[in-house]
Amino acid sequence: MTDAAELRRRTREFLAAHPPATTGRLEFLRARFDAGLAWVHFPEGLGGLGAPRSLQAVVDAELEAAGAPDNDPRRIGIGLGMAAPTILQYGTEEQKKRFLKPLWTGEEVWCQLFSEPGAGSDLAALGTRAVREGDHWVVNGQKVWTSSAHLARWAILIARTDPDVPKHRGITYFLCDMTDPGVEVRPLRQITGEAEFNEVFLTDVRIPDAHRLGEAGDGWRVAQTTLNNERVAIGGMRLPREGGMIGPVAKTWRERPELRTHDLHQRLLTLWVEAEVARLAGERLRQQLVAGQPGPEGAGMKLGFARLNQAISGLEVELLGEEGLRYDDWTMRRPEHVDFTGREAGYRYLRSKGNSIEGGTSEVLLNIVAERVLGLPAEPRTDKDVAWKDLAR
Repeated sequence: MTDAAELRRRTREFLAAHPPATTGRLEFLRARFDAGLAWVHFPEGLGGLGAPRSLQAVVDAELEAAGAPDNDPRRIGIGLGMAAPTILQYGTEEQKKRFLKPLWTGEEVWCQLFSEPGAGSDLAALGTRAVREGDHWVVNGQKVWTSSAHLARWAILIARTDPDVPKHRGITYFLCDMTDPGVEVRPLRQITGEAEFNEVFLTDVRIPDAHRLGEAGDGWRVAQTTLNNERVAIGGMRLPREGGMIGPVAKTWRERPELRTHDLHQRLLTLWVEAEVARLAGERLRQQLVAGQPGPEGAGMKLGFARLNQAISGLEVELLGEEGLRYDDWTMRRPEHVDFTGREAGYRYLRSKGNSIEGGTSEVLLNIVAERVLGLPAEPRTDKDVAWKDLAR
């Protein structure tokens, strides 16, 4: 299945058998997955056809033209962008068949239990413990900055299973049922007034060994697949020209000539060009992904995404003057997804501050680009060969 014409024909036949106007949304999505039109590059039986990733655009164009429902990708972005590629690469056949379909249809929302209060930038220093008891692992610890935990049915989780080896080697990767006893989710109210993030407390949570992803102690290597895909998902999303944060600013500039100054004009032109360069770089990165899994290059895209969002939103607040200081609603909400362009300038300015933290801090990503992309010497690391239990904390 490598021919665009054949894939287009198959999609049209699917639409004829499942007319979007008369087929229920969930029924349509399930049937689309079964037909291999969810992720065409995934294997047959797992939502795909073993086709090149680039041909997904052929399917999406046909479905969009027919008015077909989507799976609300913003709501289930962690599952689609992080959990799914990791499960595909490291999961057992049973795990793939159990988790991928409801993940893609949105019946089961996923979250990511990685960061901890004492292990954010230095994620490998995490202290959440998982102790083997027969066919289960008993997990205790705390995770933080967990998007969608209040909605999630499942979580990807990394925990320390061997404290007697260096920190990167004693970690194991699990799939955690968020409805299990001992899982407590608490909201974290942000500067925007909302609580899209959460902290999660794990107290004697029992995870079956059948829900371990990869080998025990090999969790750091498995997690790299998740992290590389996360950075691409955040920084390399597909956008039209003037999509994303630059769009509202350009619109205001065109519609409000009384706000213009020469200095603001020069700054807007610079940021517009940089936003377009970033958009085109993202397109090239996605083309490179056709050849395989994302690598450290995604860190560069995520860096640019954070820097541009903060610069553009700052310019927008300046452009609007007093209007830019207004904020419409501080009501405490627990939203299902982030809406950068659906709110006012004040929200964009405040929310973009988190872009340089979430998905890996900009400082950590600079190190990744320097060492793994540019090949520069690594920073000295005194804890590299020290057992985790002996590290100063």
